[in-house]
Amino acid sequence: MIEQISEYFTTETIYIWLNIGVVPFWLILIVFPKSNICRFIVSSIFPIIVFAMIYTYLVILFYKSGYNFLENFSLYKGLPYLNELMQNNSFLITFWIHFLAINLFCGSWIVRDCQKFQISKYLAFFPLLLTYFVGPLGIFLYWIVRIFFAKKISLFD
Repeated sequence: MIEQISEYFTTETIYIWLNIGVVPFWLILIVFPKSNICRFIVSSIFPIIVFAMIYTYLVILFYKSGYNFLENFSLYKGLPYLNELMQNNSFLITFWIHFLAINLFCGSWIVRDCQKFQISKYLAFFPLLLTYFVGPLGIFLYWIVRIFFAKKISLFD
């Protein structure tokens, strides 16, 4: 059965569907952060489960094709090794899923935190947009905005 599924769900197809599929989640986070759909679908465990299922599917597929997962640890040896790993589509798609999942998780946290401190969705717009494209910069910008609403600088919240 996995062979039939793998004929359609190639690495390229999964990449395209991931990129298309994550956009509605981000639009809901940015445009409708206080809606029930945001709370129950986007800010819940649902997207993480979807990412985990896709990740698991790919790991099984790559394992069956003989992919050497131990080579992934060579990325810690330096940039040339990371560059070499990025040439491998199997590593690249799993890396991309990781990137999308973490950024969406951070975006969901920003929305929940904005609601906790009653920060306007308009002030959260640019941090969320930056988090979608360049994660750490968006989170840092949100932290700057948050300082003014929380009335404290917290490094551990």
